[in-house]
Amino acid sequence: MDFATAIGLVAGVGTVLGMILIGGGSLASYFDEVALVCVIGGAFASTMVRFTFPTMMSGLPMGIRYGLSMLKTSPRQLLDEITQVADVVRKSGPMGLENVQVDNPTLAQGLRYVADGYDREFIKDALEKDRDNFVQRLEDGSKVWRGIGDVAPAWGMISTVVGMIMMFANMEDPSKLGPAMAVSLLGTLYGSLIANVIALPIADKLAMRLSAEEVLRSMIIDGILQIRDQRSPTIVREMLSAYLPEHHREELAEA
Repeated sequence: MDFATAIGLVAGVGTVLGMILIGGGSLASYFDEVALVCVIGGAFASTMVRFTFPTMMSGLPMGIRYGLSMLKTSPRQLLDEITQVADVVRKSGPMGLENVQVDNPTLAQGLRYVADGYDREFIKDALEKDRDNFVQRLEDGSKVWRGIGDVAPAWGMISTVVGMIMMFANMEDPSKLGPAMAVSLLGTLYGSLIANVIALPIADKLAMRLSAEEVLRSMIIDGILQIRDQRSPTIVREMLSAYLPEHHREELAEA
């Protein structure tokens, strides 16, 4: 899991629990099944109306898998790896790729294309389609989680309205006023927590991951094409350094 995400989730949950415990309340008093069902069920229902079912089934796991995880490879590490592979191909030709092992699956796929002798246009089109499809799935995931974050507070308000109606409808029975008030107030709390601690942060993380993955995969595509053309490692490094952040380019120039 991404370090910042883990800290943020723990801090968010810890803040709420700390407020409850410091205030002298019990955790059981902050749990209400009716309000929880209203907010969670309503948020998912509204999001399913907004998106297609395949988009929902793809977007939800994308958020959990990629929104909460870190990139395994940085652009600088990827640059060094591609440069090393270019050096192997420059010295041994495409057959030298049989002994090359890389962790990045996209880079590995591109190197298999080069080793098998596919033409340049096929390699470019295949890798670009794979990149675009993956980026589109990340974008769909971001939209789904943002949709949940958008409607969760509204369903919290709906829960509040339902609780108020329940309370006013049972004014003659004091025993029912407490549960109705719990539905009214806890629905707003649940909606705000789901939106601001879970859904919207995951949506933003996916949007950031989308940009990072697009850069990395574009970098891989350009690197693979340069390797296929058997360009020198120096030319490959100079070309791909344009994908690095400014401070990394300065470090590379100094090195």
